Amino acid sequence: MNGLTTALSASSPPEQARQAFRSGLVRPTAGLSQGYAQANLITLPRADAADFQEFARLNPKPCPLLDVLDGTTEPAIAPGADLRVDLPLYRVWRDGELVDEVSDATDAWGDPAALVSFVIGCSFTFEWALLDEGIPVRHITADRNVPMYRTNVSCVGAGAFSSPLVVSMRGIPAEMVDAAVEVSGRYPLVHGAPVQVGDPEKLGITDLQHPDYGDAPILEAGDVPVFWACGVTPQAAVVASRPRFAITHAPGHMFISDVPNDRYLVV
Repeated sequence: MNGLTTALSASSPPEQARQAFRSGLVRPTAGLSQGYAQANLITLPRADAADFQEFARLNPKPCPLLDVLDGTTEPAIAPGADLRVDLPLYRVWRDGELVDEVSDATDAWGDPAALVSFVIGCSFTFEWALLDEGIPVRHITADRNVPMYRTNVSCVGAGAFSSPLVVSMRGIPAEMVDAAVEVSGRYPLVHGAPVQVGDPEKLGITDLQHPDYGDAPILEAGDVPVFWACGVTPQAAVVASRPRFAITHAPGHMFISDVPNDRYLVV
């Protein structure tokens, strides 16, 4: 397994990363496969799919849909891939409760024909654009997971689904905040511009050092905490709405697609 760990880096092609995960490697995906879009995952029973799709439509900042797979596990954004095995870590939910984390979701998935999967844009995609502009992304430098927080902001409900907004946070040097807003805003299908700059209390976040998901943040002198809508929001929706069954990615452990980041760039 150590060989798999050292083999993956920013220069690893997406297919190589997916094969490593399929072979059992578990690690966050920030900083891997530079230039290729990453994605969140939620898989639900067919009976819940229409409500969730409407929830995503009404909440495009945290839930920008890149692909919907009805009864299949091979996504259009990575032909030949298998959503059941090609992410590094999955969460299995029953009645809104987290019951397992697995690196291979095949057994939990069961019959693909009974399920619908939603592939949702991820902010890891625009992190490379930030780096290209000289804007530091501190969790990548430290080889850590991004910190994520539940907020006091409510998403728009749809059918059975409601949820608080979940955000990711990056410490950005004050003089670079405007550039970070502009650069990320060019990628609306991977969460786009931030939802909040500074003032975490306005989101109901009282302790930055203890995120709800991911690793503790790295904030250097002069950094401003900047918050982006996050694709872990569907997991908060699972907790709030308690569908009978769901499979999601584990926070920070994303699906790496074959789609170049620039495909989601809007100029």
